[in-house]
Amino acid sequence: MVDLIWLAVVFLIISVVAYILGARGLAWFTADIAKFIVIVFIILVIVTLLFRFVF
Repeated sequence: MVDLIWLAVVFLIISVVAYILGARGLAWFTADIAKFIVIVFIILVIVTLLFRFVF
């Protein structure tokens, strides 16, 4: 699961660099990908915790 956070950070860094270099479309796209990965990570953490407490 740590790989998901690492991947989100990488996309966030790419987004910031693209924004600084003027590629606004690429920056928004990679920021959306990073946001999606973080949401998936949070959902997986919640599901994992629920299964850990139930079983």
